[in-house]
Parts: sequence; C-alpha cells; structure tokens
Amino acid sequence: MNKIIPTIEAIEKLSLTEKVGQLFMPAAFINDTEEEIQQLEKLISEHHVGGLCFFHSRASAATNFEGKKKVVINENSFDTLKNLIKRYQNAATYPLLISIDAEWGLAMRIENTPQYPYAITLGANADNEVLAFEVGKQIAKDCKAAGIHWNLSPVVDININPNNPVIGYRSFGDDKKNVVNMATAFVKGTQSEGVLTSIKHFPGHGDTATDSHLGLPVIEKSKEELIENELYPFQKLIDEGVDSVMVGHLSVPALTKSPSLPSSINKDIITGILRTEMGFDGVVISDALNMHAVSKHYPIKGELEWLAFDAGNDVLCFAEHTEEGIQHILRNATETQINKSIERIWQLKEKASLKEDSTLKLTDPSSLNRKIAENSLTLHHGTSADIAAFKTTNFCTLTIKRFGTDQTKQDILDNILEMKKEVEQETEILLLLTPPQIKPTNNFGFFDAEIDFINELIASKNVILYHFGNPYALKFFSTEKTTATVIAYQNFKEFQDVATEHFLGTLEAKGKLPFSIEKSL
Repeated sequence: MNKIIPTIEAIEKLSLTEKVGQLFMPAAFINDTEEEIQQLEKLISEHHVGGLCFFHSRASAATNFEGKKKVVINENSFDTLKNLIKRYQNAATYPLLISIDAEWGLAMRIENTPQYPYAITLGANADNEVLAFEVGKQIAKDCKAAGIHWNLSPVVDININPNNPVIGYRSFGDDKKNVVNMATAFVKGTQSEGVLTSIKHFPGHGDTATDSHLGLPVIEKSKEELIENELYPFQKLIDEGVDSVMVGHLSVPALTKSPSLPSSINKDIITGILRTEMGFDGVVISDALNMHAVSKHYPIKGELEWLAFDAGNDVLCFAEHTEEGIQHILRNATETQINKSIERIWQLKEKASLKEDSTLKLTDPSSLNRKIAENSLTLHHGTSADIAAFKTTNFCTLTIKRFGTDQTKQDILDNILEMKKEVEQETEILLLLTPPQIKPTNNFGFFDAEIDFINELIASKNVILYHFGNPYALKFFSTEKTTATVIAYQNFKEFQDVATEHFLGTLEAKGKLPFSIEKSL
C-alpha cells in the first residue's frame, strides 16, 4: 500500500479531477463475483476514489432494503474481507479510507466475526459507561485486524418514537443524557485504538415512523424542540471532539427554507446548522446515497452526488454514479470548495494512520458480553420475591424460539397447537421467549397466532417471562399480567446463562429499560 502524503502536499500535488475522485466512497461487497471485483478495482484506479464502505452482499438488507433476494452465507467472510481490502488498496494511487457500519461489531456486516450487544442493551446498563468504552475499544481492535480505519458509528439518535422502524435497538434509548454518556464512552473507546468514528444520523432520526431506506421521514418540530432534543447529543459530542458526522435523509422543515429537500442534500441544514451554528468543521459524510429517501428522486446520474457535495458533505457514501458525479462536481464546484473538503478528508486519512498490520487477530467477545449481560438484565415487572415463590411450584418450562430458517408457517402454527396441548393442564409456566427477528417489520416476525397464544397463556396461567431480544417486541404482550417479566435483550449464550442464574436466585437484575414501551394490544 502506498504511503499517505501530508495534507499540504496532497492539495498541491493532486489534480482537480483526482481531488474530486477522493470525495467518493462507493460500496464494496464481501460476496462480489470476480468480475464485479475487477470493475471496482478499475473504478478505484481510473477515478481515484478516496475510500470504500464495506457491506455483506448486494442482497443484504442494507443494499436490498426490504427485498427478498437470498443472502449468500460465506463461512470465510473475514478472510475474504481482508483479501479484498488488500486488492483494492493495491489498485489505489493514494491509500483508501476503508469504512464499515460496525455498531455492534463486524458481525453487523460480516458473519463469523465477533458480535457485541446492541446499543439498546448498553443503554440498559445504567451509568455504566465503562462497558460502552470497552465495546468501542474491542470493536476498534477487530476493525484494525481487518484493515478498516473508520467505524461509521455510534448512533446518537434519541429513540423517542417507539414505532421507529429503523433506529430502535440501534439507539442507546430515549433519554438524551444517557445517549450522550454512552455514545461518548463508545467514541472514546474507539479512539483509544486509533480507529475513526462517525456520529449519526444528523439532525436526528429518533422520532420517525418511516424507514429512510424506503421513504423520506418528516420531523414536524420547532427549532427550539430540536435543539432541546434531537440536536442535543450531536452538539455535546461535537464539543467533545468527533472525527465525523453522518447526515441522514430526513425532512426537517424547521431547519430549512426548502423543507422538501432532504437534510442529506440540504445546504441550510449541513452548512447552515451543522457547520455554522453548531461549529463543526470536521468531515461530514452523507448517509448512503442509494437509499430510496433520496435516490429515487434523482434519476439523472451524478446529479444527486453533486447536490450532496454542494450541500456540505465531504464524503459521498454509497455513491452509485461515481464517474458521472465527478463530472457534475467538476462542472459546478469551485476549486476552493473542493480543496476545503480535500483538506478535511486528507487530515482524516493522516489521523487514521493508514498502514497494514497482519499480526492483529479478532477479539473474543465472551468475557465482555458476560459483564454487559450481568449489568443490563432488567426486572421489568414483578419482584424477586414473586420469582422465588414461583420456583417452589411444579412449573413447566416453555421455549418459544425459531430454531431453524427452514420452518414453514404451517410448521410454526402446528407447533403452537402442540404447545397448547402440552400446557393445557399446567398452571405455572416459565416462558422463554425469543422474537424471530430483531427488526420491527411484520411484528418482529411473530405470526398473529403466536402473539395470541402467548397472551392467552399470560391471561390464564401464572407466567414468568424471560425475553431474549429486542424489548420493543414486548409491546405486543400483556407483561403487566405476568407474575414477572425479565428482559435479557440478547439471545447470546452469555445472556442466557445470566438469565438462568437470575431465575435460580444467584444473580440480581441491575439493568434499567432505556425507553418506554408503548402497548399495541
């Protein structure tokens, strides 16, 4: 890999066309074909793109949105990732800045790599920023082992809307101060390993009921309300010192004279609010420009990329029309405008110390995950005494969890009928519940018959419920009618072990639910 030259030298040495190429960060995919890999190598070498953002595959959720394309499982994803990064770096005249979304670890994008708990689980660790720092640090180590310089996280959106389809479990919660504390610790942990971060999704994606992958969310709040809430974490972290801010695709009328123009391509919001009013002079990166909130409205190739740059973005993430975008920017931008962005980008590259270290290995998340499990376990309803009394009964244990992806709907419905028969004569039930999916689409994957069955159990039996997964799914269940409800947040073995110890009475539930559950009954 070529050595990074100093910023001053880069501004003097690079041609204007090379500089504009540096603004672009197209997507790279772990599971691309050899032909697709060579196409990207050609794009890198011919157009001097500045960086890459890695995704799992062209069929994964981040690229296919709510599509139904089959996602290929690659047992050797991590080695594939490392090899691809080397190939792409070799194709580049100037070292590439490699990024990835690793909010809960490389496992967010790459299978068979370490997975740490979701932000919501960290948010349940009341006042325990030490663990958030350690998570940031461990994930940063994994990024370095792969050859990744820039973790596009953490999410600092305050998840005010319980029906948020895209943030939810990715947020530290609905309390702005807890969000700031946890996010600051995560950032500092990441920085301690020399890895870059990006706080997102400016100006705040927490109070929306629309997924910006699919449409444009609208936030109808006054500027005063936004400063008090949505903008609060961004301002606090900017004041602490952050590497970059990612701008989301949102309509926020109170912050602009052009409310129909999404925040990601809105000069009033990026240059006006973020840069001028909030004083941020670091790198601004757009949210993925392939997302339907913006991409479907700009069919002319390159136009969206120009608008994003002109609005104040330095890095154009997931730009799908690099060649055309370069031409649009060369025709319309001033050299001063281009040089300012190049100066920011190059300083970020220098800070990232773009060098390879093949001796680094992936972390083992078990010990840290165990600590987080112990500190996040939450007694949501009932008391320890209720659970102790329940244990003296002749209870039966019922596990509701999808054990295989090959189950048909009929298989699942037949299983419910079997369970109904099994528990017909029972009066006390220990219910271990894992939602089929982490995302809220289609009722977190639950069929109506499953929701009805669980609520019938709660209404007619003495139920102790242990919930392993996104706690927002509890809105479908009458938890207030259970004998006790305990939230474990994740279905990792460490969280299952901690839940077992809690039930046995050898471990106390210390966590606190970091948001309010709104019922859907």
